[in-house]
Amino acid sequence: MNLCNINVIRSLMEDAGISFRKEFGQNFLINPMVPEDIADMCCDREDSLIVEIGPGVGCLTDALARRYERVVAIEIDKGLIPVLEKTMAEHENVTVINADVMEVDLAALVEKYSEGRPVSVAANLPYYITTPILMRLLESGVRFSSITVMVQNEVAARLCSKAGSKDYGAITAVLGYYGETRRLFRVPAGCFLPAPKVDSAVIRIDLYSAPKYQPKDEKLFFSLIRAAFEMRRKTLVNALSAKLPQLSKEAITAAIVSLGHPETVRGERLSTEDFVRLADALIQ
Repeated sequence: MNLCNINVIRSLMEDAGISFRKEFGQNFLINPMVPEDIADMCCDREDSLIVEIGPGVGCLTDALARRYERVVAIEIDKGLIPVLEKTMAEHENVTVINADVMEVDLAALVEKYSEGRPVSVAANLPYYITTPILMRLLESGVRFSSITVMVQNEVAARLCSKAGSKDYGAITAVLGYYGETRRLFRVPAGCFLPAPKVDSAVIRIDLYSAPKYQPKDEKLFFSLIRAAFEMRRKTLVNALSAKLPQLSKEAITAAIVSLGHPETVRGERLSTEDFVRLADALIQ
């Protein structure tokens, strides 16, 4: 069954009495090479458990199941569950769960299904909820080996940007705390049904197996990033003093200068490591 064929997709949905759900950001892949490439690039070990988010009719799920030992697919749309039961019937290593990834207990799910296997994530994320889902995964406490997601092309540019570039933002600095992010390939809008208005791109985040950065106060570290980018037009000194009144402007200025930055620097110039060092300097 070609799960990237337009007629097959429509037939499956008609048989199940369902239609495309805009509220879930559903866009189904119709280019068969895309799920194959994602499956090839999303994980380095065949003995892994892959947690897939938003399987749709199962084109990526099928490709994952042919490559990895175990696949758990989390689908929010209960109308797609009978479709997935049909399309995944031949794969004994696939479990489909009807749940919202923003609410499911990821740690419990992984503990139940991993059985000691390394765990990675693969997903075609709805554009409107990309950042919340990424943060949910990163803050879940699960030691994922990697997270590979298809996102809006502009979002991919932001997630993979470097400090000082126009695309660099709070989410980029936060991702740098958890791992290294790289862009894999672009996916034109015409590869989807319905076709979105913009192109997409696939990125992969390789999570650090052990923490690379260990700020003395993790809460302060994240607060600095949030404050710096909520007022990114302002200098870092002014942004932090406005959002974090418990810190004096003098102390902030001294800490920034001690790191080798001018007191007029903006937050977008600081790397993840810079924010860690700044947090530690402010504590001292």
